[in-house]
Amino acid sequence: MAHAQPRESAATLRAEAEADGSLRLRIAGRLDARTTGAAWRAAERALEQARPRRLVLDASGLDYCDGSGVALLSTLRRRQEAAGAGFELVALSPELAPLLELLDPPREPPPAREEEIGLVERVGRGAAELAQQGVALVAFVGEAAAALAWAVSHPRRVRWHDALFVAQRVGAEAVGIVALVGFLFGLILCFQSANALQRFGAEIFMADGLSIALVREMSGLVTAILLAGRSGSAFAAEIGTMKVNEEVDALTTMGIDPVRFLVVSRVLAAVTMTPLLAAVFGLFGFIGGGLVFTSFGYGAITFVNRSVAAVTLVDLLGGLFKALVFSILVSAIGCLRGLETGSGPSAVGLSTTRAVVSGIVLIALADGILAVVYSTLGI
Repeated sequence: MAHAQPRESAATLRAEAEADGSLRLRIAGRLDARTTGAAWRAAERALEQARPRRLVLDASGLDYCDGSGVALLSTLRRRQEAAGAGFELVALSPELAPLLELLDPPREPPPAREEEIGLVERVGRGAAELAQQGVALVAFVGEAAAALAWAVSHPRRVRWHDALFVAQRVGAEAVGIVALVGFLFGLILCFQSANALQRFGAEIFMADGLSIALVREMSGLVTAILLAGRSGSAFAAEIGTMKVNEEVDALTTMGIDPVRFLVVSRVLAAVTMTPLLAAVFGLFGFIGGGLVFTSFGYGAITFVNRSVAAVTLVDLLGGLFKALVFSILVSAIGCLRGLETGSGPSAVGLSTTRAVVSGIVLIALADGILAVVYSTLGI
């Protein structure tokens, strides 16, 4: 039997051994920051001496308990559980029970282990998920198209200030990187084609190949990939953060359509700026290719003449149309991934990654489809 009565108002602790090998600890009085220490030491001594198979903590006489007292009760329970022994807390007043649960909440059972699935089932689940994402994308594209039609029919209700702000970030602030990449692409394309054309003494056709590649394909394609990595990810991060902060839910609660409020301005900005950025990419690509072309002893006038003769207006319009299609896909998928953002610390980063990956995949898929269509139409 152990007693702890350090002071007049201290808690008392009495240990009673029972016939079944269990130990009953009766706690009475007040457990606060001043008195809990003595009771704690007394409880430790009682447990060391008895080493019970089961501890019954009787709190029927406990009048008051603060955080330090709750820590004592929680520690005794954990000690018994760690030793593989039983623990029971009895007669705790209803006023003190919530405090104990707050400090040491009841533990949930561990989640059941998922069964390992085979390769065929994994492929099937992946295909089903891909189909669901495709359906969601098609539905969102339709919803975005309806929102854009609403914007055209109600231009005064469009948030043009936000659209201009997004256009500045998508277009003006991206001119530098687009121009640099276009210049380097022009250099690389001319150098690579020169190595092959030198075997036949046909270096002059570098200008033709560069013009066709830039106007018909590379300008729109590379600009769209830069848009996916730079602006599509930004759209997903911005809207995803709003989704995590429940701002999107607040818009819905107020009767405001999130697609019209958040998506329309971003899609309009991307659709307007991407063809212009593609033109900047092509211009600097011609400058880079022209430097390589003139290094082989040809004049700049020759480069300009052959470049202009190699492409037609149809080629130019076809390339700009590709850039327009890519911009719609990239901006729409970025906004969609943002609206699909879940909860948790990694949700926004996951949505950003998915926006970039999905955007690039859609660009490649759309480019292949347009290539087949152009070939069929003889463009």
